Amino acid sequence: MKKYFVIVLLLGFLHTENTASQTTGGTRQKLGNCVSYTAVSGNKLVFNCSGGSKVLLQLCSGEVLKVWVSPDGNFTRTNPSFAVINEDLGWSGSINMTEESAAYELFTESLRVRVNKTPFQLQIFDKYQKLLFSDYNDMGFVKENNQLLSYKVLRTDEQFFGLGEKTGPINRRGRSYKMWNSDKPCYSVNEDPLYKSIPFFMSSYNYGIFFDNTYKTEFKFGSESNDYYSFETPGGEILYYFMFGNNYKQIIKHYIGLTGKPIMPPKWAFGFSQCRGLYTREDQAKEVASEFRARQIPCDIIYQDIGWVEGLQDFDWKKNNYKNPKQMVSELNEKGFKMILSQDPVISQANAKQWEEADKLGYFTTDIRTGNSYDMPWPWGGNCGVVDFTKPEVADWWGNYQQKPLNDGVRGFWTDMGEPAWSNEETTDRLFMKHYSGMHDEIHNVYGFTWDKVVTEQFYKHNPNKRVFQMTRAAYAGLQRYTFGWSGDAGNGSNVLEGWKQMANQIPVGLSAGLGLIPFWSCDISGYCGDIKDHDAMAELYVRWMQFGVFNPLSRAHHEGDNAVEPWVFGKEAEDISREAIELKYKLFPYTYTYAREAYDTGLPLMRALLLEYPDDSETYRLNGQFLLGKELLVAPVVEKGAVTKEVYVPEGEWIDFHDGKTVYSGPKWITVDAPLNRIPVFVKKGAILPMMPVMQYIHEQPDYPVILEIFPGKLNKESAFTLYEDDGESRDYERNIFSKTTFTGKTAKEGYALTIHAREENGYKPEQRNIIVKLHASVKPKNVSVDGKKVKKVKTAALQSVNANEFHKFAWSWDEVSGVVSVILADTGLSAKIIVEN
Repeated sequence: MKKYFVIVLLLGFLHTENTASQTTGGTRQKLGNCVSYTAVSGNKLVFNCSGGSKVLLQLCSGEVLKVWVSPDGNFTRTNPSFAVINEDLGWSGSINMTEESAAYELFTESLRVRVNKTPFQLQIFDKYQKLLFSDYNDMGFVKENNQLLSYKVLRTDEQFFGLGEKTGPINRRGRSYKMWNSDKPCYSVNEDPLYKSIPFFMSSYNYGIFFDNTYKTEFKFGSESNDYYSFETPGGEILYYFMFGNNYKQIIKHYIGLTGKPIMPPKWAFGFSQCRGLYTREDQAKEVASEFRARQIPCDIIYQDIGWVEGLQDFDWKKNNYKNPKQMVSELNEKGFKMILSQDPVISQANAKQWEEADKLGYFTTDIRTGNSYDMPWPWGGNCGVVDFTKPEVADWWGNYQQKPLNDGVRGFWTDMGEPAWSNEETTDRLFMKHYSGMHDEIHNVYGFTWDKVVTEQFYKHNPNKRVFQMTRAAYAGLQRYTFGWSGDAGNGSNVLEGWKQMANQIPVGLSAGLGLIPFWSCDISGYCGDIKDHDAMAELYVRWMQFGVFNPLSRAHHEGDNAVEPWVFGKEAEDISREAIELKYKLFPYTYTYAREAYDTGLPLMRALLLEYPDDSETYRLNGQFLLGKELLVAPVVEKGAVTKEVYVPEGEWIDFHDGKTVYSGPKWITVDAPLNRIPVFVKKGAILPMMPVMQYIHEQPDYPVILEIFPGKLNKESAFTLYEDDGESRDYERNIFSKTTFTGKTAKEGYALTIHAREENGYKPEQRNIIVKLHASVKPKNVSVDGKKVKKVKTAALQSVNANEFHKFAWSWDEVSGVVSVILADTGLSAKIIVEN
């Protein structure tokens, strides 16, 4: 009994000590009491705290608030924000502050901001007085040694999403995450940190937080307590932006207002692409390209990995591997292929001429212990110098080098190893590295970002009004202004055949990437990691990777070393199924490209977590195995070995099996559907109008291709609409709003279905002359079809399908009894037209 009593006392003592360390902190510095405030400008207030600390509140708009805590009262930073490029989000006028005995309060049209005086505590309410966000007691700011922490109130039902490309479930509640760009080959399904650092998250309480700090920050979403969550940093500032929105879409809109719009990829980037670690030869590139065309498998891009260079990183073609690279690129282009090259951010010492040049110019990071260029071990090429992209003079120097293959016709780059590689948490020697803009602990997470910025800005400088293709592995918040993203080296390196969990985890990784403003994203189809010793045994896993990967905005098959992952190496069945999946990607191009423009305008990803469209459905918080492509398509990839069925959650509304066009499921509910190896569970929202195109071997192989409208009629008397977006797909004219848009509206009535093609809106861009083919998924055979009041001739389905794409005078319709599809063909004149299908 005495022994038990002592243990209880000891446990109580330990609990008291732990609680004290969390709340009082002993020697911890806190803000203390708020004693006064000072109006700095029309939208800035500084609150003065006992002990000399100060807190800056800046209204960027009525819904976006900047909070900056300064322990010593001096609001200074070693570098301006790398991510935020605009703080003027619409605020005008002055702040109306009211003072009460216990607090200061200010109001906007959407928010009530309260600063409690004793002690200082920031609280933000919506206009209905609902508490959205609050410091946890007096711990809104805590400084302990060199660690800065901020604790916030955590509600029992509060959920969190975001932080960009992270493993694990999309809901961050109960977990902790670090921001330290890390090279993690063959990473596990819960490994953290990974390659990118995006310290932006959203709460189910209608707010988002961007913690604008480049150091090794850490987020703890209730992993330590059910009463609070926290974010912290070992350096820099507690400086964050609070963003209110009625839904997640509005919060994302605020975030891109701060950090900038995403660039749009060239149109061909939305095709399929093929790569391999040892894609490093001219003859191989030609052979692979010829094989794709001979087998009629659509493909737009062939990559070359880093072994293409003569010397790391001189941007010269490897002489033994490429006889006439410019001619090679030209020949590939004639077949519709674009070539993308890898680049690394280092210069090998073995590349003596360029290394000595950079060293003499001071273009490398330096070692503070010696004052010399930092000696960086590298996975290949021997020890290297790390190019310092924060130094302004480096930009033109690097741009001139990288332009050499671009002048040969290469279309862009993928920037690899930009963490930089071999600089993970345990590699503390890197902390002796000094960049032009600061020490490595501050610059590490933005190193890849500064590289991508140089690559893109130099591309624009040398290739005016041309879109850049640049896909990166390592990045920081704001990357969307310069680059696209892929998820790095996934897969099971120990046994490639056991990579099912890694593939499944790529779905929430991709969805979280989208929530962190990487709307144009890809994984490596096949998983990258692991030696493929038996392609037949790998076939099922490869097919399921492919069926998921074609719904990535950017789709690339890639594997390490000389492991071939072209569709045909896995056997005929896998080749045929892969071809069908890739063909579907191409057919969906007009739909996908329209959502690419929406991503540019709003920041919304193409591949969407369901909570973006159904924020009030709490079931969407745990949907890690399915997603929306745009708003109208629901995709649920099969990610289990041997599975022939799939459990799918259909949200509110009615959803139609995309493959048969007939089977309807009413949500919200879970369903089980058939999913044999040759089937990707895809559903289309009832009422949807999907613009599609015929299968081509590369994007816009046929410039005057017909626009195919797949229509799934909605409920009686309910109107549906879709606005097709088009531009030249190559230039930056889209940034100047040079495009065309065509709106289609449809309505189901008792008498039949009416489709209105509205007059095309042309802002400096006009599509090729073409046809429109309407495919209406009807329940009964129609009696008549008319266009603008004139009856259209009925023909057999085969006759309608045989109309040449360049015959623009044909008006006809057909009925397919098996599929239940009414097809109508008419010329796209750019003028309005009304099609009536009578029951």
